[in-house]
Amino acid sequence: MSRYELNMTGGRIWSVLLAFTWPLLLENLLQLLYYTADSVIVGRYVGVPALAAVSATTHICGMLVRFFNGTATGAGVVISRAFGANDRERLAQSVKTALLLTLMGCVILTLVGVTLSRFFLEMMSTPHDVIGEADIYLTIYFGGISGLLFYNIGGAILRAMGDTKRPLFFLIVCSVLNIILDLAFVKVGWGIAGVALATITAQALSACLVIRAVIHSAGLSREWRIDSEIAREILRIGLPFGIQMAVVAFSNVFVQGYINVFGTACIAGWGVYVKLDQYMMLPIQSMGQAVTVFTGQNLGAGKHGRAVSGTWTALGMMLVISSAISFMLCVNAPLLSSFFSPDSGVIRYGSMFIRMCTPVAVICCFNNILAGYLRGDGNSRMPMIITLCTHVFFRQIYLFLITRIITDNVYAVGFGYPAGWILCALSMTLYYFHWQRKRALSH
Repeated sequence: MSRYELNMTGGRIWSVLLAFTWPLLLENLLQLLYYTADSVIVGRYVGVPALAAVSATTHICGMLVRFFNGTATGAGVVISRAFGANDRERLAQSVKTALLLTLMGCVILTLVGVTLSRFFLEMMSTPHDVIGEADIYLTIYFGGISGLLFYNIGGAILRAMGDTKRPLFFLIVCSVLNIILDLAFVKVGWGIAGVALATITAQALSACLVIRAVIHSAGLSREWRIDSEIAREILRIGLPFGIQMAVVAFSNVFVQGYINVFGTACIAGWGVYVKLDQYMMLPIQSMGQAVTVFTGQNLGAGKHGRAVSGTWTALGMMLVISSAISFMLCVNAPLLSSFFSPDSGVIRYGSMFIRMCTPVAVICCFNNILAGYLRGDGNSRMPMIITLCTHVFFRQIYLFLITRIITDNVYAVGFGYPAGWILCALSMTLYYFHWQRKRALSH
């Protein structure tokens, strides 16, 4: 076993989970920071319309990228089980299959993103003073999207083997590079196009570093092919999660459409909230990923009781941590919003959305941790169905009805997010207990 790898089938549960999660959390934090740096630099040095343009692209980027990132979870589960069972031959073939599937995905996503960027912006009712720059940003972003996809699949592979330290190190290097290039390209007058070029350049470097580490760690030979049985297993587990993430992001495009009605300052303020709320979600999502790997490794080693104990330990830790983060965001909402733009309208809307939504976001601990266990147990279909029903269908019905009952009220529109989270947490918890009873009867 490499000195970077972590076997999660032994040791104190809370200690193992934290040892896995903290580098992953820092990695996700740094990844978010360099996206936040884009928004801060654009908002302060290019202008409010440019900040609104970047904000308007957030959900479009997420919609297409998250599909492939979600599918990478399937690779992580398959690889973590092979690692837990110490089956090095299956581990190597699983890694090769995952990388080749990603290569195919890069071609598809680049073509779809570049071709349809303007269509998505128009579908969201993006204002005329924003759509031109938003289209430039999206076209460049998707033109270089392969770097992000290969970094994410490479990181998923390393994490499945318990290695969260090297992806973190690679991202530190690339985050610093991204910020330096952001400032340099904006200073020479490249504007929003320069920010997009800085992002894809940094992502390309991170991809090269992480894939090199994967090839070395998995001991890959020169014979590369897609194993059809492993590919089916990766897609069986990963596709439902990928579809879930893509459709949820797609539904957020429609939410953005409702927000866009209230003007440029509200669009930018909503974008500020979305960026800051991700810092609230990062620890929750990181622990959810840790639970998926923890469950996969322990079930691969035949330790079901330890997998269940790890789930509840993770949930308890995250309820405490996320409550503290929510409190700090609410107290400092105006100050944090002002980092993105000195515009009073942006600060007012950003603060309002933060204080309305982040306290309820604590309940997402149930959504992510319990779904993480289920995916690690090979069941990603029901988490997908529950999430789609609550985050997409319910949320869209809510927004459609509320905007007709209470017209011209941005508060009512903004509460669409918390309403979906509450329903999802209740549904996911009930299904988790049903799954455990079903599992006990089958064994």
